[in-house]
Amino acid sequence: MFQQYAGTEVKRDNETYLVLNEEDILAVIE
Repeated sequence: MFQQYAGTEVKRDNETYLVLNEEDILAVIE
């Protein structure tokens, strides 16, 4: 889980990726 406006969107080869800093991540759900 991460904040709604966290990270930077990067588009490459018709795919959209979200690049986050470690401190932007609120929780890891497995």
